[in-house]
Amino acid sequence: MLERHELEAFLTLAEELHFGRTAERLHVSTARVSQTVAKLERRIGVPLFNRTSRRVELSRTGRRLYEDIRPAWSQITDAYERAVDAGRGLTGLLRVAFTGPAAGQLLAGATQAFRTGHPDCEVQIKEAHLPQVLPWLRSGEVDLALTCHPMHEEGIVMGPVLVREARMLAVPAGHPFARRATVSVEDLARVTVLQMPETLPESLRQDRAPRRTPAGRPIALGPSAATFNETLTLVGAGEGVFAVGAHTRRYSVRPDVVYVPFQDAAPVDWGLIWTADGATARARAFSEAALSLVPSPAPNP
Repeated sequence: MLERHELEAFLTLAEELHFGRTAERLHVSTARVSQTVAKLERRIGVPLFNRTSRRVELSRTGRRLYEDIRPAWSQITDAYERAVDAGRGLTGLLRVAFTGPAAGQLLAGATQAFRTGHPDCEVQIKEAHLPQVLPWLRSGEVDLALTCHPMHEEGIVMGPVLVREARMLAVPAGHPFARRATVSVEDLARVTVLQMPETLPESLRQDRAPRRTPAGRPIALGPSAATFNETLTLVGAGEGVFAVGAHTRRYSVRPDVVYVPFQDAAPVDWGLIWTADGATARARAFSEAALSLVPSPAPNP
């Protein structure tokens, strides 16, 4: 196999047909170019260049080798430059997904802040249902997603918490809990808790539908739904209850569902996530722009 320095020496000399100019382009000595080409010719078994005291010309074998290698080498160098640009550059396209209207509103603000600082980078925003987020990230359909945490999954990176809001329990309008000012996590042992789809990370499913209360009492788990609106429909139909963030009572007002604050539950966190190999300069800059809008996440009543 040809090594990179051999390829560069051969291709550059084939274009310059001059050892001195080739050495200048490669930032090496003329002797180094001569030695590299001579070694390559010994390995191949025939001269690649015809040399005289006055000129350098490609041999028949050398010309054929140049014509075979040059297009492939151009593709390799172009691909490498594109990879460097994707990893370090702040131009091009950044695709960001969000789940839910509140996340969409925050994402719109982050996009505006990002575009102000990086006008040469285009941002595309796309709404996703929660089960779509990880498949879209892994397939490359989107680069980032603003969604709820925790998302402990192999190959997935969780960015800083952008929003931390109070946790509430969505209950049917006719349920006894709907008449209470607050509920306790221990109250979950007295009801059926709806689940998230099995395709989601176990960390998130446990966060919203734990198997036991902090005191160890078992919790009855009910059916799951593919979308958040389906979940609220199941709640309204009396199929179970479900833990939500406080923003839900503003964005999902329904006559059949009541949102009751928890008095002792951990808050619901939201933030950006991306794949481990998708931590490009664009992704990091967008995360910083989003974080600049909410520098101190705090409970949101």
